[in-house]
Amino acid sequence: MGILEGKVAAVTGGGRGIGRAVAKAMAAQGAAVVVNDLGVSVAGEQETSSPADAVVEEIRKAGGQASSNHQDIATMAGGKGLVDQAIKEFGKLDILVNIAGILRDRMIFSMSEEEWDAVVRVHLKGHFCTIHYASIHMRERKSGRIINFSSNAAFGAPGQPNYAAAKAGILGLTYSCALALQKYNITTNAILPGAATRMTDTVPAARTPGAPMIRSEEAAGTPMDPANVAPLVVFLASDHAAGINGQTFGASGYRITHYAPMQAYKQLVNTGPWDLDRLFRLFKPTFGRELKAPTMF
Repeated sequence: MGILEGKVAAVTGGGRGIGRAVAKAMAAQGAAVVVNDLGVSVAGEQETSSPADAVVEEIRKAGGQASSNHQDIATMAGGKGLVDQAIKEFGKLDILVNIAGILRDRMIFSMSEEEWDAVVRVHLKGHFCTIHYASIHMRERKSGRIINFSSNAAFGAPGQPNYAAAKAGILGLTYSCALALQKYNITTNAILPGAATRMTDTVPAARTPGAPMIRSEEAAGTPMDPANVAPLVVFLASDHAAGINGQTFGASGYRITHYAPMQAYKQLVNTGPWDLDRLFRLFKPTFGRELKAPTMF
């Protein structure tokens, strides 16, 4: 009997890469899975239903239960449609995994409004649209698991201001939902994955100096195999993770990382309103001694 036997899961972006690995791993552990994927390019173009359908066929051939969904989850209609399909076909929705995303990389001074809007729409609004309807259903049932996918890019990936902003926003959304939904026995956690996918294939080598670049077609069986991300998702989706809420984990290669929540580190307190002379005199000897230029890692 699988760890997720009797559970119903919806996985956005489930047709390729990490989403495909997650959908298959959940099905292998007994969950019925609704696989959502528009089948678009990394830039979000050229729609086709084949990726989701192919994963569903793989799951069914292995003896699992699955159905494909081709709706745009960055719309309210798409978010509702995904949740409604799970309920209609499998009777309920226990687990929501938000992975779908696109890239439109550009330096901030070269980025167009459309490039900004497209990426924030799919990643951040896409999470909102699915969580909104999933939480309504889960709240009624007083049970649920929501697993959001952020990225290390949230720490400031150069050349990806839209993607970085969206992924940082997903962390804020995760923490907000974790606090709001915990009284209904719903947990909300985030994962920062590390794997070779179509997205990482587009990253210039200069952006990750010293790190070996493994292309997605060469990743199987290596630490960068997307399949290495799936076990953590299965755990967080299971009954064993009932007390784990509002947390952020990294899953990269054979490592799982727990990220500390953002919190105040140091305070400079005055006895009254700050005057400029005092602030200028105290800032560098206190904060200034430990301030470092931002880095990705």
